[in-house]
Amino acid sequence: MNKIQVGFLVSYDYELLKNAIPLVYKQADTIYLALDKDRKTWNGETIEIADNFFDWIRAYDTDKKIHLYEDQFYVKDLSTMQCEVRERKMLANKMGIGNWIIQLDADEYFINFKRFVTYLRTKTRLLINPEKHPVQIQPFHVSLYKKVDEGYLYVDEATKTVVATNYPEYTVGRKTKGQVIYFNALILHECLARNRDDLLQKLTNWGHNNDFDIEAFMKKWDGVNEHNYKEKENFFFLEPEKWKYLDFVKGKNFKELFDNFKIEKEQGLYKTKFFIIKKNIGQFFRYHFKKKSF
Repeated sequence: MNKIQVGFLVSYDYELLKNAIPLVYKQADTIYLALDKDRKTWNGETIEIADNFFDWIRAYDTDKKIHLYEDQFYVKDLSTMQCEVRERKMLANKMGIGNWIIQLDADEYFINFKRFVTYLRTKTRLLINPEKHPVQIQPFHVSLYKKVDEGYLYVDEATKTVVATNYPEYTVGRKTKGQVIYFNALILHECLARNRDDLLQKLTNWGHNNDFDIEAFMKKWDGVNEHNYKEKENFFFLEPEKWKYLDFVKGKNFKELFDNFKIEKEQGLYKTKFFIIKKNIGQFFRYHFKKKSF
């Protein structure tokens, strides 16, 4: 109990875990990798995972923290989002109620995980009878939009995302009905910054595959580059105006990208202390008012 449990969903983009796992490894008590035993995506597509990936896991896991959890996560009669929620709940049960349940995707790179964990460890009281006071902790995504010749285009405003909870009754993705608590940390989200074939594979197999027009989105994605991104706006796949503008950071590989982002861009993307306090006060009253209404 009272552990920092980190879970990753393993699928077609499993190679990205070689970037994501090292950023959380030291501070995590246990890391779970959830993998469909039949190697199916939520859309029923068959994937292959190279044996050398598991060799890498064994070699990297010097502290024996990483556990592979295989089960049947694809269910033919469920939508992709229903499959996602089902898998997240099954994984959370393995991770154990009474711990902090942190679920990440392979393409999410936590910039300040040590500070995030330090914060969670000050809130262990929330792990006692969590069903009585469920919470969902929300840091902020910085979404990478596209890999271009000299670097990456990314969304120039950090947007909220849920990664941690004490009571994993997921409803949509990682969202629960618990009280939202914002925390001023950043996660660099590789999201859409993939080669075209890999991106199409993601868009047709993730939980949002029926929520937007993939062909129209790809047409816009194809048309933006490091020379014209300032002339365009509204890039989000669901509600375009939520990703209003893009910016550019140099980096020909993950290490260059991560280092350059931290040096040149990171500080300008944090929320103000006033913003965090105001949002958390608002969420406190919103949650408790809604709770009293039922």
